[in-house]
Amino acid sequence: MSHLTEQRYPNSAELARSARELTAHRPDLCRLRRIGTSRAGRPLHLLSVGHDPRTVLIVAGAHANEPTGGATALHLARRALVDRSLREDRSWHFLLCADPDGAALHRTPAPRTLLEYHRHFFRPAGEEQPEWSPSVLPPDRLPPETRALTGIIDELRPYLQVSLHGTELGGSWVQLTRDIPGLAEPFAKSAAELHIPVETGASDAAGWPASGPGVHVMPAPDARAAFPSLPDDARHSTWHHAHRYGGSTAIVEVPMWASDLVDDPAPHPAPEHAMRRLSQRLSQDTRRVEAVLAQALPRLPDTGSPLLRAARWALALVPGLARDWAQPPPPDATMAYVGSIDAFARRLPLRAAAMLLRVLEEADDEAAPRLDALVTDWCEGYAERFGARWVPLAHQVEHQARTTIAAVRHARAEGDV
Repeated sequence: MSHLTEQRYPNSAELARSARELTAHRPDLCRLRRIGTSRAGRPLHLLSVGHDPRTVLIVAGAHANEPTGGATALHLARRALVDRSLREDRSWHFLLCADPDGAALHRTPAPRTLLEYHRHFFRPAGEEQPEWSPSVLPPDRLPPETRALTGIIDELRPYLQVSLHGTELGGSWVQLTRDIPGLAEPFAKSAAELHIPVETGASDAAGWPASGPGVHVMPAPDARAAFPSLPDDARHSTWHHAHRYGGSTAIVEVPMWASDLVDDPAPHPAPEHAMRRLSQRLSQDTRRVEAVLAQALPRLPDTGSPLLRAARWALALVPGLARDWAQPPPPDATMAYVGSIDAFARRLPLRAAAMLLRVLEEADDEAAPRLDALVTDWCEGYAERFGARWVPLAHQVEHQARTTIAAVRHARAEGDV
């Protein structure tokens, strides 16, 4: 795939064009159809490979700022076409981009630095994210992207749904709504071969049981959330929609830039002190962004733009999260766990600042240079603190594809022998 050698992520239009080419080349095995329309009128495309009634659903682009999944979906579709064993007892179905509107706003096809990545950053507010909206909205208010996703799950009834996610900096990890015995070993082997660290203490899966390093299994519904203030609950997301048909979901995360600070399993020598410090820094950094917003807001012509909604949503998460982190950490907190929280503490105000900066620059607001300096400084400090090293796009895609194939081969639906 030329995009991989160019180190460039394909956009949603390019994904659809490549899917059409595959369908034209192998009409006996491929089908491309529109399964819905975004809020802004963009098509939601599903590429299917094979005809077996036992199905796998691959979801790419659920988060606009995580672009690896689209390239991985096409890579997997091509592999399924040439490798007959991948089509034995299953057909493959690829939602090429679950949020094309968000993808159009996150315009970073070939970032060379964390600063360049954040220059055109976008990640929508939680209620506008296709997978997460059911956890924060009533059923009659779900966006069309979510309804398309749940509708195709209802139609296909996949024994496994795989959602392709990523992070700008850190390591790779997997989240499972049900355990997949046998997945941890090929996942770890792939990460080692491709020099991608395994994020053993991922903040996204804090408090979850682990079936192997970096492979986290969602806790029972009555389990206490590690960070109670966060409004979204993975157990109410579209990841669980496949359960009504006996299926399950795997979420495969891969980094754009790697850091060895997130895979150190050694016990942290002073986790409570470290967590209090990170809580304080999170609050302090957020106040700096809020000060710029308060100064500029009366001058802004459009206070309802997606970028501004998303920035304000991210800022609103901070007070509760800072309180969560001020509580005693897990007694077995590792260096990796604290490192992952450190990254989260930098990531949240930086994302809000980056999106607000785009708003201010578009309005030619006088506060833009001040915020630009802050975003630049934070990006440089983030990269330096974590020793950020670029993971070649081909390696990102290969690791995500290998992990997906291993999950597909090891997973069993409820009732399977």
